Amino acid sequence: MKRNVLNAAMAACVMAVAGTGGSAKAVELSADGIGQVLIYPYYTVNRQQQTLITVVNGTSVAKAVRVRFLEGYNAREVLDFNLFLSEYDVWTATVFALTDAGRAGDGAAIFTTDRSCTAPDKAEWSGSLGTGRPFQEFLPVAYTGPHQDTGPTGIARTREGHVEILQMADLSGALRTAVTHTAGVPPNCNAVQSIDPADTDLLPPTGGLFGAGGIVNVAEGTFFSYNADAIGGFSKVVLYSDHTEPAPSLAQANTAPGVATAYVFDAAGEQFRSDYPTSGQPSRAIDAVSAVFMASTLLNEYNVDSAVGSNTDWVVTFPTKRFYVDPEILGLPLGSAGALPPFNFTFGQPSTVNGFSVNGDGRSCSQVAFLRLDRESGRPTGNPPGFPGTPTPIPVLCTSVNVISMVSSSAPPVESAVLGSRLHTNLKPFDQGGWLRLTLETTTQRHALRESSDGDVYSGLPATGFQAVNYVNAHFAPGVLSNYSGAFRHRAVRACANAVSGSCP
Repeated sequence: MKRNVLNAAMAACVMAVAGTGGSAKAVELSADGIGQVLIYPYYTVNRQQQTLITVVNGTSVAKAVRVRFLEGYNAREVLDFNLFLSEYDVWTATVFALTDAGRAGDGAAIFTTDRSCTAPDKAEWSGSLGTGRPFQEFLPVAYTGPHQDTGPTGIARTREGHVEILQMADLSGALRTAVTHTAGVPPNCNAVQSIDPADTDLLPPTGGLFGAGGIVNVAEGTFFSYNADAIGGFSKVVLYSDHTEPAPSLAQANTAPGVATAYVFDAAGEQFRSDYPTSGQPSRAIDAVSAVFMASTLLNEYNVDSAVGSNTDWVVTFPTKRFYVDPEILGLPLGSAGALPPFNFTFGQPSTVNGFSVNGDGRSCSQVAFLRLDRESGRPTGNPPGFPGTPTPIPVLCTSVNVISMVSSSAPPVESAVLGSRLHTNLKPFDQGGWLRLTLETTTQRHALRESSDGDVYSGLPATGFQAVNYVNAHFAPGVLSNYSGAFRHRAVRACANAVSGSCP
């Protein structure tokens, strides 16, 4: 298939057009944060925190979207429902721990005061926190009973994970009228509780969504906020399904009949075009989505200065990992090999090297490498001179959502230092402040996405996430709460090669 390479100026024009409504003719990670699909890298209710979720319809066209909450181990669904957004609508919700609301159970739940239509209707949710505040508990159905996957089966597994919001269709005619707010209230939610997928008032999605997440601890005075990643150009066809039917997924990307094309930018502003076949079984459409998240290296800072009471966590989320490692999705017996590149093990696959377990129950591990530096180019002794030196390999990233906690203590904590994550691994920082170069491919365990139809191969893993840093200033004044927090998106280095041309351009 013909491949396009746009220079920086042309690419900027494409992105500007895409940003207005997500109408690009290829799957792309929107630089403007507006698109058809939104990925929220992390939610948590650990350590008395709540996670706030917002999604905004920035257009004059009503939308039908699927909201999906995925737990952090294997990205199994813990809640999903259809949401109908009026023109220029904003939907908000809060994820909280049941125990924090005085309710029984160790799991998470969602509540909202928003009036936008949902299916099932919010009146059918599992409980209420008071007038106008229905809540729905997150459910363990997807990882218990016949769906056990070797991970934990308790309800506490729902306490952290990530969120997807996927636009299924634009709404026109009677459907649009039913959900369009009048004096702040949609007139007829019953009309969209069950829609025939063949309804001609369902039109192909045109995007225009953006969103944000925020992890707040009211008592501690901390708030870690981030923008949702936006994927533009995801689908050219209606993907609507009733909430009782199998949901549309990231594996249904399409940009032309039989093709899912991805546009990926490198650090120089050059744009790669890579085509993946969607016809045949299995479809390779998920590779187009993975391509836009592929990173050979993640870069970000850390601060663990005891003088200001600072600590740092890194969230590293693989939003498409389940399509490559989950035996249920792959149609494989539990525990068997068969993970698809760029991942190496199916979730729960037993594997040992020299008598040591490198994978097993509740895990699908990828070996990565790290290089720790201070703020003056210093690094641990033993690395050869010259940048970047030799990164140290560690098999740390074993789940769909991972938290790397920068801790100096020799005693491993049971949860991460900032976010209280149980999906954490501990990494000793080199200095009180500096930055980390996290390499997502190593010489001992290569990671590369499957080759596109035009021969492009992206190295690394499909990743997103952010740094969360917290400052606890106990010396400001007696009795004065003086905590500060911040979240900063990871920077990514991308690597792409082509067997014919040598490089993707």
